[in-house]
Parts: sequence; structure tokens; C-alpha cells
Amino acid sequence: MNALADELRRHVVLHADETPVAMLKPGKGKTHKAYIWSYCTPSANPVKAVVFEFCETRSGENVRDFLKLETDQAWKGTLVTDGFSGYAACAEKGVTSAQCMAHARRKFHELWVHHSSEVGQQALRFYQSLFRIEREIEDKPSDERRRTRQRKSRRVLAVFHRWLIAKRQLVPPGSATIKAIDYSLKRWAELTRFVEDGDVPISNNWVENQIRPIALGRSNWLFAGSLRAGKRGAAIMSLLHSARINGHDPYAYFKDVLERLPTHPASCIDDLLPHRWSPA
Repeated sequence: MNALADELRRHVVLHADETPVAMLKPGKGKTHKAYIWSYCTPSANPVKAVVFEFCETRSGENVRDFLKLETDQAWKGTLVTDGFSGYAACAEKGVTSAQCMAHARRKFHELWVHHSSEVGQQALRFYQSLFRIEREIEDKPSDERRRTRQRKSRRVLAVFHRWLIAKRQLVPPGSATIKAIDYSLKRWAELTRFVEDGDVPISNNWVENQIRPIALGRSNWLFAGSLRAGKRGAAIMSLLHSARINGHDPYAYFKDVLERLPTHPASCIDDLLPHRWSPA
């Protein structure tokens, strides 16, 4: 688990997300809300790896600890997240913030679905154009993705930004429409970070896909019995899910690794990580 986390921190673009889980409070027979944080490399990165970390709180301090931002080994790179304020302090420690266009889009999608909003419908057309460009370049090299974004996405974003500012003058304060517009305008630099860097994805959807099995699994395992149990479970799930996204059969991976571990040199432990593993 530590080796897998170290591997993640070698990459300059990472996703982060979190989801609530129940944890049994010792001696009380009741559960309280804990969180599993998820960190992973982008889908375009040839190294496919995900790390889950079980924590008692949703504090942004958990992210800063994982990225070692308070140490001389502090991670420097671009962190792709949703708009949760807990990530904000990372920027003060030298991390570049990139936020998720899909989250911004959802605000306008809700306007359109629940209020038949013309503003919501018009905004969705801008997002449709941006995500269509991303589909065209998803298999291209990083430098080509950047060139295409500079040539095509930048123009869409310029028109979209002017449109948002103009529409904001026409809607009443406190309305759902102005909240959707302000969500994007207040985060515009972070939301458009992907245009400047071909390695930065437009959305946080990839890490949401990685964390979805945990969200679904909550109905089966219900809660973690303790903080230690939660951390052990997160470590196992990190290796299991990393094996899965690398195309391995998780059972075959764990069986082979456990058989090899007793005689495997500690200095070569990285060879057993899912993205490097091959059967003995």
C-alpha cells in the first residue's frame, strides 16, 4: 500500500475525491460518518493506479497529509478535484488546482431538468462542444491534446465566459440560475486549467468511476468495525481495484503476490504493484 501511494506521488497530475462510509464507534454500538478518500492517475496516464485512504473526517488535512505537503517531500503538481472547499488549502502549499467541468455542467443540467430553464439548456450546448472536443483527442498524445485545446476549446470557453457574465446581469439574486452561473465564474481559472496542460483532464469523472464500487459496496458491508479495520479494508481495495483497472484477475493477482512475498526482496517490492506485475 505504501509503495502504491509512493508511486502515485511520482506523477504530476492526480485526481482526488471522497465518499462517506459508516464506522462503528468503539464501545457505543453506533456508527458515525467516516470517509474514504480516493487518489488516482488520470485515464490518459499509462500507469493505472488508485489508492483509497480511510479517514475519520472529511477535513482537507487528510489530503495534505497524503500529499505530504507539510514535509520536505511535498508533492508538486496539478490536483483535479470537484469544488469541495477542503482542497483549497492545498493550493496554498504549492499545488495547482484544476476543477471538474462535469460538476459545473451538473448545475445547469439540474436547471434544465427541474425548471425547464432556457439558460440551463443553452449552457449545456457549450459543455457539449467542450466534451465533444475531448472525445476527439482522448487517444492523442499530450502535446497534441494541448494544441487542439488551444485551438478549439479556448475559443468555446471565451464565448462561454462572455455569455455567463451577460446572463448573470439578467437573473435575480439568490435564484438557482445565478447560483449555477456563480459556481462556474468563481472557479473559472481552475475549471479551464485543462486548456494549458494536455495531461490535465477536463473532468474528475475518472476518479468518480474508481470510487463508485465503494459507494455501491456500502450496502453490502454496511460499516467499518473500527478505524484500523477501515484502513486495512482501504489498503486491500486499493490493490484489488488497481489490479482490476490494469486488466488483471484480482484473485490471480493476490494469490501470486501472497505466494511470492515471503521470499521477495523488499527493495524490489515495486515489481509487485498491479501496473508492473506479471505472473511468476
